[in-house]
Amino acid sequence: MQFKIDDKIVEGREGQTILEVARAQGINIPSLCYHPDLDVKANCRVCLVEIKGRHKLVTACSTLIQPAMEVYTTSPRVSAARRLNLELIIAEHTKKCGDCLILPDCQLLQLAQEYQVKTNRLTERKTLRQTYRFGSAVEVDGSQCIDCQNCVEACARQGINYLKIKGSGSNQEVMPSRDSTAACVYCGQCTLHCPVSAAQEQVAWPEVEKILKDKSKVVIAQFAPSIRVSLGEEFGLPYGENCEGQIITALKKLGFQEVLDVNFGADITTMVEAEELLARLRDKRAAWPMMTSCCPSWVSYVEFYHPELIPNLTTARSPHIHLAGALKTYWAKQQGINAKNIVVVSIMPCTAKKEEARRPELSLNGQPLVDYVLTTRELAYLIKKAKIDFKNLVPSTNQSLFNSGSGAAAIYGASGGVMESALRTAVSLVNKESQNKIFDNRLEFTEVRGLQGFKEAKIQFPGQRLKVGVINGLSNFSLLLPKLKDYHYIEVMACPGGCIGGGGQPLPTTKAICEKRIAGLYKIDKSRIIRRAHENTAMQTYYQWVKDNHLSFQLIYTKFKKSNGSLVKSVVNKKSIFTQLFK
Repeated sequence: MQFKIDDKIVEGREGQTILEVARAQGINIPSLCYHPDLDVKANCRVCLVEIKGRHKLVTACSTLIQPAMEVYTTSPRVSAARRLNLELIIAEHTKKCGDCLILPDCQLLQLAQEYQVKTNRLTERKTLRQTYRFGSAVEVDGSQCIDCQNCVEACARQGINYLKIKGSGSNQEVMPSRDSTAACVYCGQCTLHCPVSAAQEQVAWPEVEKILKDKSKVVIAQFAPSIRVSLGEEFGLPYGENCEGQIITALKKLGFQEVLDVNFGADITTMVEAEELLARLRDKRAAWPMMTSCCPSWVSYVEFYHPELIPNLTTARSPHIHLAGALKTYWAKQQGINAKNIVVVSIMPCTAKKEEARRPELSLNGQPLVDYVLTTRELAYLIKKAKIDFKNLVPSTNQSLFNSGSGAAAIYGASGGVMESALRTAVSLVNKESQNKIFDNRLEFTEVRGLQGFKEAKIQFPGQRLKVGVINGLSNFSLLLPKLKDYHYIEVMACPGGCIGGGGQPLPTTKAICEKRIAGLYKIDKSRIIRRAHENTAMQTYYQWVKDNHLSFQLIYTKFKKSNGSLVKSVVNKKSIFTQLFK
């Protein structure tokens, strides 16, 4: 149907809102609380517009289009109403801009400047509200919350329902549940949907910035598969563009002595997964189905909500833990460096990796293998802070001892990628053991790809047909729970889309953006000469070294235990930290 926005004739479909059509047409209507993957709440009321013939202004995010309607987005009434609403929102949002991750691209700050909002006219009314910190992963700062409730919905969509609204009206507040049957699993989806960084990761960049100045340390960065197709968004590159070369250059400019690709660690994880799958098939007492364990949020979910499934988790460590172990043992020996002087910093799309790195099971000689975890957003912040022109950097290559992994490693960032990588190697190993009799020697398992909540495939193995499944997003696990025993192998990724939609990724992250990032990963896979993990000879050399030195239980395998719930720490905010940008 046709209608007008600011005297421009536009076309829309029945059921679309004014905001959806406007953005599709490139017409800017500001909004803070709107997210295309969440329910429309119309809480911020920044998207107010005027419709000819109507007395009241309406929210563009919740108003459906109608034939021949005339919409005005910049009328004097609209501008005045937006200015007032922004003043009220800023009075809710205690301004701590000085070290805020989203400062360079803060929508609220940009709108305040555009509408010339007097940010100090109204008293900040939430200054003394608490900040709730969950483990070492995420935090929710009540003093900065603008009551959009996106974090609460994101938590509910994960099937966790840990964040709750307490109170009502001007006294409402987001708080952790006091229900002993609920716990945070550190997925960070709350941080991914917060428009003002009230929910955010617990940052490690200040510590990393400090350690980079310590010349007695060898500081090494390693970046995850999905980072290469998401970080570029922070600097104006197209969604899904592979910028791994620029990432390496940027990290070296920041002061990292070495930069490595976690894809190498993903190939190690694949080898362990594939070998364990085949071992379980030979063991009549094995727990079925075998389940992936490289998603730490999923592991936290199992350890608290379903500890009876702990025996089902594969014992493989996650890729960045594998590579960190290789760095502090094999690499250190090759380079003649004392492992105590090596500092490993993981760049991850995930907030839960911060908590994973603190697990005592993933330490060596009492020291963590991964010393610090930065999210994609934290790395982007450091690059911007250092005034590095990321978009125009000359690409570099990484350290040669550990290569950039196989094509199978690259797709770890997408839902179904871990499963497909393991199957590529498992079927090859089966065929080798069976004297080259081909059972199912496919390279690609497209059935487990995509953004559906659940995907499955059937794979022909010697004497049986394996049924495998992929769960995309934690909320879908409960749907499969009653029929788990029907499957042999299950992949679960807590975040929708997999790591590509992880809690530490750039803002915004939407389903449409995830699709483009995923396409970028599969493009990398197709471009690689080696597309199966076990064909990575450098990885196999290290893998054999671990076995020859009887270090498998120190470097290859891990274990899990029942959890009593997430550690929550509350901190009272005592004062506001202003910045000149807001005055």
